[in-house]
Amino acid sequence: MSKITRNIVLGISGGIAAYKAPILVRRLKETGADVRVVLSGGAKAFVTPMSLQAVSGHAVAHDLLDPAAELGMGHIELARWADEVIIAPASANFIARLAAGMADELLTAVCLATEAPIRVCPAMNQVMYLAQATQANLATLTSRGVTLWGPASGDQACGEVGPGRLPEPEEITALSLAAAQGAAEPGPLAGKTLLLTAGPTREALDPVRYLSNHSSGKMGYALAEQAARLGADVTLVSGPVTLATPAGVTRIDVQSAQQMLEAVMARVEAHEIFIGCAAVADYRPVAAATDKIKKSQETLTIEMVRNPDILATVAGHSKRPFTVGFAAETRDVEHYALDKLARKKLDMIAANDVSKPGQGFNADSNALTLYWPGGSKDLGHSDKATQAEALLLTIAEKLTK
Repeated sequence: MSKITRNIVLGISGGIAAYKAPILVRRLKETGADVRVVLSGGAKAFVTPMSLQAVSGHAVAHDLLDPAAELGMGHIELARWADEVIIAPASANFIARLAAGMADELLTAVCLATEAPIRVCPAMNQVMYLAQATQANLATLTSRGVTLWGPASGDQACGEVGPGRLPEPEEITALSLAAAQGAAEPGPLAGKTLLLTAGPTREALDPVRYLSNHSSGKMGYALAEQAARLGADVTLVSGPVTLATPAGVTRIDVQSAQQMLEAVMARVEAHEIFIGCAAVADYRPVAAATDKIKKSQETLTIEMVRNPDILATVAGHSKRPFTVGFAAETRDVEHYALDKLARKKLDMIAANDVSKPGQGFNADSNALTLYWPGGSKDLGHSDKATQAEALLLTIAEKLTK
């Protein structure tokens, strides 16, 4: 395994998986890391400071109000020293406290005071992990730029089976090393500017009603997050969604297709790549009613007009970027995707069958096939972050040829 010199604060919270911590310290040090350990109050019931001191080569910190350490503002010193903070295991209680911004013990105080990336490795009973409160807390942390590593799934100490196992020390170490290598080396999209659209549009019928679709924005937001991770300068034009803005991404919120078009065209010439991932409404009412439409008759006729085609407008622009579209179809996916690719003069199109359960709208996974003039690539079925990364890496390859 390769080595990269870096400073890691390893935080350990209270949970049976803490028994793996000494092994994790050793594995991290084998990759060139200098590791300092911080224990939560509950962690000392599962692993001793002496064993962790022996493998790390440093005194183990565990008391926010330690008079000796705080002579030099110990928690601030640790926070500034770290290149990376890893919490393994991260219990449900610790995750809740971190999400709430609490700083009444050393480990949460270090997390609040650091500017280093924070990696949280959840480890708990599978019911606790799947509980709405825990999932909401994890969503809060990821919206703030915290990275989740795990959990793994399988047999648990309580005798149950499911998600909530701490990833093995070797897996956590590999993730840390990969992150360090990524920081040390420019990503494949470093220096590139990317403009993309995501989510649905809403077309007003009257002051309280609108026409829209089932797009959650998850695919577009995954693309924005992964593009930023790969080094791109990302601008996201978003329809109305409930998702948090990915770290390092500039977001512009819009409602209608016309607003999305205006936001895109005002910025398109400053970007080298455009990805049209939004589910833009094809039609809008000729005119929205000024007052709420009353239920006064058995049928209602609304005259509709076609919305502007944002993707075709970008592709036809005199200073067009590398232009990528999406084709969400329910049948004859390849036929319609190739037709759209040629008709709109795109550089690439990502097609998927949204009639299949577990992929496409509102799902956390997808199955894309990429088409470009003279070629194609099947990305298989995986979570949307993986699909996004594969699509972006393919774009990067095309741009270097």
